[in-house]
Amino acid sequence: MSSSKSPRIEIIAALRGFALAGILICHMVEQYIGAGTPESHGEAVRIGLSDQIIEGFIGFFLRGKFIALFSFLFGISFFIQMDNGAQKGNTFGGRFLWRLLLLLAIGYIHSLFYRGDILTIYAMLGILLIPFFKLSNRWVLGFAALLFLGLGRYIIFFLTQGEHLFLDVDPMNMESTHVADYYNTIKSGSLGDVFATNRWEGHLDKMNFQYGIFGRGYFTFAFFLIGLYVGRSGFFKRFREERKFTKKVLIGSLILFVLSMGITAGAFISMGPEINMNSWIAMIGLAGYDLINVSMTLTYLALFVMLYRKVKPEKWLVKLAPYGRMALTNYVMQSILGTMLLYGWGFGFLGEISNTYTFLIAIGLIIVQTWGSKIWLQHFRYGPLEWLWRSLTFFKVFPMKKKSK
Repeated sequence: MSSSKSPRIEIIAALRGFALAGILICHMVEQYIGAGTPESHGEAVRIGLSDQIIEGFIGFFLRGKFIALFSFLFGISFFIQMDNGAQKGNTFGGRFLWRLLLLLAIGYIHSLFYRGDILTIYAMLGILLIPFFKLSNRWVLGFAALLFLGLGRYIIFFLTQGEHLFLDVDPMNMESTHVADYYNTIKSGSLGDVFATNRWEGHLDKMNFQYGIFGRGYFTFAFFLIGLYVGRSGFFKRFREERKFTKKVLIGSLILFVLSMGITAGAFISMGPEINMNSWIAMIGLAGYDLINVSMTLTYLALFVMLYRKVKPEKWLVKLAPYGRMALTNYVMQSILGTMLLYGWGFGFLGEISNTYTFLIAIGLIIVQTWGSKIWLQHFRYGPLEWLWRSLTFFKVFPMKKKSK
C-alpha cells in the first residue's frame, strides 16, 4: 500500500487534497464571484429545494472551514521547509521569503481571473510566520488563541469604529452600485475588463474583508500558527499512535462548537431584527462565528485522521494525495476553468445555472483533477506550477520527468 511507504507525506497530501476539494465546491457554487452579489443573482441560483439545501449545506458545513484547513496545512509546510533547512545547517528564512514573493506573483496573476484568490494573502501573511519559527510553543499557541478570540477584529474596530480600511464600500449592501458594477463586469465584460477591475480594486476589496472587521486574515494567520505547532510536535509522523490526543481534539472541538454557537446566537439575537455591524456586540458575534469555524475545522481534521487509520477508508482517502500534491496547479486551473465557464468572456453562465448544477460540476471537476493528477504524477515529479515555483525558489532547473524504469 502506497501510504505505508511514507505515511507522513501521504496523509498530509491527502488532507490537502481533501481541503482543496471543499474549496472548489464552495467557489463553484458561489460561481467564482469573490464579492457581494445582487439579490437577483441569489434568486436565480436558488430556484428549487435542492438548490436551497445545497446553499445551506455549504454555508454551514464547508464555507470557511476548508480554507482554514488549507491554511493549517500551509503552516505545516512552512515548518517542514524551515526545519529541513535548519537540519542541513542552513538558514531557510531568506529562501522562504523569496519563495513567498514568487507565490505573490503567481497569486497576482491568478487574481486577475478570480478576485477571491487566496495566494496573495498567504504570501503576505507568510512573511509574518518567519519570526515565529524561533518562538516557543507557548507564544505560538497564545498568539493563535488571541487571534481566534477576535483580537485583530477588536483592535481594528476600536481604531476605525467600523470604517473601511481600503475601499469605502458597505459589504452588507448587496444592492450598492459597487456590487452591481462588478457583477455586470464579470457577467458581460471581456477578459480585459475583468483583469482591469481585479488588478487593483479587487485587491482593495479583498483587503477590507481580510483585515477589516470581518478579519479573515487574522483567522487565516492563526491557522498558520496552529500548523506550525503541529508540525513541530511531529504529530503526522506518528498519527497512527496518537489515538488519545486525536480523541481529545475531537471532544474539545465539539465542546467549543456548542459554546461558540451560544456566543454567536446570543450576540446576534440580542441585536434584534436590524443587525448593525458597527457595534461591539456584532464584533463578539463575529468572533463567535469564527470559533464555530475553528471547532468544525478541528472536527474535520480529527475525523480525517481517525478514518485514515482504518484500512478501508484509507484506501479511498489516499486517492486524494496526488490531487493534494498538485494543489497549486489544481487551485489555479480550477479557477481559470470556473471563471471561463461562468464569466462573460467565456461561456457566460453566471447566474444562469442553479446551485444544484454548479455543485455537480464541482464534483465532476474534483474527480477529473484527481484522476488527472494521478496520471500526471506517474510520469512527472511535480505539477507544472509546483515545478516552476520550486525551480525559481532555488534558482535551479529541477528534473521534471521521472526516469523510466
